[in-house]
Amino acid sequence: MDIQGKVAIVTGVSKGIGLETVRQLLRGGAIVAGWGRNSPNLEDPNFHFFKTDVSDWGNVQSSFKATSDKLGKTSILVNNAGLGYQGLIHEMDVAEWKEMYDINVHGLFYCIKVAVPGMIELGEAHIVNISSIAGTSGVKTMSGYVGTKHAVRGISHSIFQELRDHGIKVTTIYPGSTNTNFFDTIQFADANDNMMRPEDVATSVVQAIQTSANYHVVDVEVRPLWPKGKPNK
Repeated sequence: MDIQGKVAIVTGVSKGIGLETVRQLLRGGAIVAGWGRNSPNLEDPNFHFFKTDVSDWGNVQSSFKATSDKLGKTSILVNNAGLGYQGLIHEMDVAEWKEMYDINVHGLFYCIKVAVPGMIELGEAHIVNISSIAGTSGVKTMSGYVGTKHAVRGISHSIFQELRDHGIKVTTIYPGSTNTNFFDTIQFADANDNMMRPEDVATSVVQAIQTSANYHVVDVEVRPLWPKGKPNK
């Protein structure tokens, strides 16, 4: 897709992968609606922030109407908003478990649900869902988060079969450890320079979008080459 002048919605834009994706879409000439609970430190005439809690169906509907009224039909949706809590299954806080599913899974559904009818009318569009390496395997003490990211994978693989005949691509990105605030509350790892950079993950997102109409990138798994640092030789 040629993203010049296209309207993109990116969720979870306050920092990390979401913010870097916004920056790269803007550099490519897209008009970007940033959805999030907190506005990023970003000023650009083609960036428009809409305060949004993706876990709230009514809020998503309101933000989509405001976005559409201001910017027009959405060609690109990047579902990046997400969070994770750690805990053994029998000790997991119920409210935290529910919050992960409300944001990571229900929020993904809400955003796709409002965007797809207009995308069908356009006849060309792209949905990118940010999963995780945790969406491909199990992780001790992270069962709730892992469950949500497996759900993202299953939803993505199902809806690309539903939407492909309408010219809508669905891509799922599975990042390994990335140097973001995600690890602020995770005990077994601290964000560090051996992790991937958010801007590199964002590059994979935008490159998948900027492919020709009949070239569909379904899954992209990305990992740090040296997760514990470059080996001494």
